[in-house]
Amino acid sequence: MKRKTKLGGFIKFLLVIIIVFFCINKFKGLYLENFQQNSTGEYVSEPTNTNLLKNTDDDLILVNKKNTVGADYIPKDLIKPNITFLSSCTKEEMQLQSKAAHALEELFEGAKEDGIILLGSSGYRSYQSQVSVYQKYYNENGKEYAEQYVAKPGTSEHQTGLAIDVTNQSRCFDKTSEEAQWIAKNEYKYGFILRYPEEKTDITGYNYEPWHIRYVGKKVAAEIYNNSETLEEYLQNHS
Repeated sequence: MKRKTKLGGFIKFLLVIIIVFFCINKFKGLYLENFQQNSTGEYVSEPTNTNLLKNTDDDLILVNKKNTVGADYIPKDLIKPNITFLSSCTKEEMQLQSKAAHALEELFEGAKEDGIILLGSSGYRSYQSQVSVYQKYYNENGKEYAEQYVAKPGTSEHQTGLAIDVTNQSRCFDKTSEEAQWIAKNEYKYGFILRYPEEKTDITGYNYEPWHIRYVGKKVAAEIYNNSETLEEYLQNHS
C-alpha cells in the first residue's frame, strides 16, 4: 500500500512539473512576442512599396525605397570574386553576379597597382538577411535611424548581387581616406559608380556612403561619372 501511495504521489508530482514547464514556456513565448512588438513598433517582413520590379536581369535595375524586388528574388549567377574579404563576412556576402564579380577583381587589381589596398565588406544580401539587419538597427536605434541608414527588406541593391561595400585595412573608409578618394575617382573605369554621393542624398534617399559601389557597366558608369549623376538621374534622362 505504501509503495502504491509513493508511486501515485511521484506521478502527481511529475505531472505538476510538466504542467508548470509547459506554462512557463508558453508565457515566455507570449512575452517575447509582445516585447518585440512594443520595442520596435512594427514587424519588418515585407516591402512597404507596391512597385515590385520585373526587370531583375537588367544591369541597370533601379532598386531603392520606391522600387522593390520580391522576397523570392535571387540572382542566377552568384559567384565569389577572387578578392580579399573581411574575415567577418559570411559566405553569402562574399558573392556577386559574375559580371560584377569579374569587374570587381579588375578594380581591386587596378587599385593595388596604384598602391591602394581594398577589402570586400558586404556583397550579395538575401531578403532574409535584410530582414535581420533592418530589424536589428530598428530595435537598437529606432525607426528614423534605420530608415535613413539601412534599406528596408526588398529595397536594398545588395539583393541584386550588383552592389558591394568595400573598406580598407584600417576600417576607416571615410571621404578623407586615400582609398575612398581613389574609389571616387576611378571606379567608373571598371564599370562601377558611387551609388550614394554626398551631394545627392535628396535624390537617392540615403546618406553619403563612400564605400558602396554599384556595377552598371563601363559605358554607363563613364556617363554617370562625367555628368555627376546618380543612377536615378541617369535613368530619368534616358527613359
